[in-house]
Amino acid sequence: MKHLVIAEKPSVGRDIARVLGCGKKNNSCMEGEKYVVTWALGHLVTLADPEEYGSQYKTWSMDTLPMLPDPWKLVVIGQTARQYRAVKEQIFRRDVSDIIIATDAGREGELVARWILEKAGNKKPVKRLWISSVTDKAIREGFAHLKPGKDYENLYHAAVARAESDWVVGINATRALTCRYNAQLSCGRVQTPTLAMIAAREEEIKKFIPKSYYGLKISSGGITFIWNDAKSNSDRTFDKARMEAVQKAVRGKELHVTEIRRKAKKSFAPALYDLTALQREANQRYGYSAKETLNIMQRLYENHKVLTYPRTDSRYLTSDIVPTLKERLQACAVGPYRKTAAQLARHEIRADKSFVNNAKVSDHHAIIPTEQFIRLEQLSNEERRIYDLVVRRFLAVLSPACEYEETALTGAIGSETFRAKGNVILKAGWREIYGSGWQDPESDDEEGFENDPADSPLSGKAAIPFKEGAHLVVDAIRITEGQTRPPAYFTEGTLIAAMENPVRYMQHQDRTLARTLGETGGLGTVATRADIIEKLFAGFLMEKKGSEIHLTSKGKQLLSLVPADLKSPELTAQWELRLKAIAQGKESDKKFMSEIETYTRSLISQIKNADGTFRHDNLTRHKCPQCGKLMLEVNGKHGKMLVCQDRECGYRETISRRTNARCPVCHKKMELVGKGDAQRFVCSCGHKEKLSAFQERKKREGKGAGKRDVAAYMRKQEKETNAPINNAFAEAFKNLKL
Repeated sequence: MKHLVIAEKPSVGRDIARVLGCGKKNNSCMEGEKYVVTWALGHLVTLADPEEYGSQYKTWSMDTLPMLPDPWKLVVIGQTARQYRAVKEQIFRRDVSDIIIATDAGREGELVARWILEKAGNKKPVKRLWISSVTDKAIREGFAHLKPGKDYENLYHAAVARAESDWVVGINATRALTCRYNAQLSCGRVQTPTLAMIAAREEEIKKFIPKSYYGLKISSGGITFIWNDAKSNSDRTFDKARMEAVQKAVRGKELHVTEIRRKAKKSFAPALYDLTALQREANQRYGYSAKETLNIMQRLYENHKVLTYPRTDSRYLTSDIVPTLKERLQACAVGPYRKTAAQLARHEIRADKSFVNNAKVSDHHAIIPTEQFIRLEQLSNEERRIYDLVVRRFLAVLSPACEYEETALTGAIGSETFRAKGNVILKAGWREIYGSGWQDPESDDEEGFENDPADSPLSGKAAIPFKEGAHLVVDAIRITEGQTRPPAYFTEGTLIAAMENPVRYMQHQDRTLARTLGETGGLGTVATRADIIEKLFAGFLMEKKGSEIHLTSKGKQLLSLVPADLKSPELTAQWELRLKAIAQGKESDKKFMSEIETYTRSLISQIKNADGTFRHDNLTRHKCPQCGKLMLEVNGKHGKMLVCQDRECGYRETISRRTNARCPVCHKKMELVGKGDAQRFVCSCGHKEKLSAFQERKKREGKGAGKRDVAAYMRKQEKETNAPINNAFAEAFKNLKL
């Protein structure tokens, strides 16, 4: 008898098959003496659309709401039905004794396999492969320690409850809003609070009134001293008259050095990456969207097998990973990492709680290199960048602390206090990996003050040319001035970080909410946040202006029409907390769904009885070529589009795309507008250039960008414009034409 292994994707399936010695290949599986390995293509089965529950749901009407399926129906996704039939055929082979689930080790991965087995009607025993990387070593060890499928039944129940609750609330509320206001309006328990968070930030910026603040700097003994308030210890004041009075009081007097303090200190490397931290830094450094970073990580995990599982919310390792660290160092000891990795591998690795903590790892540990040897030349430029971020952080965490001496000087002129502070690096430690000038991208200035660009020259001074008690002549005195700054607009990087910790950004004072959000990890999960952001862009609820994210008029109006509960992050936090309890066997999924149905009925009632209107303020004179109605002009994530206002029609047309092509005049990125032979590049500076002329110019300059390159780029843009989001919730929405 043979064991059937079901992987989540073909690439992982082939890796498992190779390790298990399955050499016989066909289009849908690989077979060996003991194992048959097949695979899904993401989700092959999903929840049925409303139309499957009755003809009355084919027409969108408030009279048919709420829709509360009982029993729930599963359907095979049409695009991948062939692969489903192939997997089902393997399940019912007479020589297959049991099933080994080898999908991604997480809630959604469990759902992928279990829905296939349920739809197929499987009655055979189930085992579970649970691994965090797809290297040969990890696969062999995982198969040596297979776990009973029953151990993950509760995880499956939690996954089903998540899918069904999102279906019930999302589809019912979306249909109700759309019917009530005759516009394509969608909402959900995660996407709507995310939108509300952006609105709150915009309102904060709008109401912000800058205030001028003042400080005082004196130059004495070759060092710049900064005035400090004796009571508040602040070096700033909003009272200009006070600062002028201090300046007048100290002019012409000597500075008495009251204290010279030296202290040896250490700084430690930032924590290892989880997916959110990596997405944020990749966006900040390289402008990658959250979805792009996840896709790049997925390739490094699945195809190259050089990084561990990406969809993790932990920044720590478990103790069982420690014995493998030297092997991982040896695997990445190439190119710019060779010297550091080799040095670290030669010494004993001390696993302290700064990066090894079993209690802070749930399903998957932090993202680190695998034991697979890397060949950097096989990586694309984008893959190299993400791999570089992960490896440098890995090396930094394993490196010694940075040791430095902090020198602090305190002086007085009359009753006024002045201070100077600086550091001298003694041993660079982990900072040597990043080089000079490195700044932690996660350290934000939340005070709203604009820092003076002139740093104290005390930094770097190994010796001070005077002693405690000295009297120094003041060479210069100047008042400094700055203005408080409003909070910054969200970028994709800061938004995904805000979704992980919304309390920090939304100024909530509710302790229960803060604790709940902390326990559940914020809005959504690391696996879904990138798709949520893409969905908000695709629904034209928000748009990009440069790297900044702004609400559209549609987004603002939606927030004014949605019931208050759906705008609060508390709702999704409570859901995730209860789903976690279901996964742990502490709560009933049936009780949870019963309460969700009651909640959905109240939502529909609120929407039916609400006062409000929706107005399209982006109508154009262009008529839809399919239905003849006037079209809306919207700013998509990749450019401008015309979209039919009739949700039943759903026609859309791209009129311009943002590109990476640089203007020859001002070197800014240009837009590509028009169709066919009339396509041309347009820059904000006024420069215009036909596509054909651009191609000829690039050819003369020897920078590629020939017809094939441009055609490939345009196909990619078109695919990005029209591609659906490939997850279970999106599949449930696929016929809603949102």
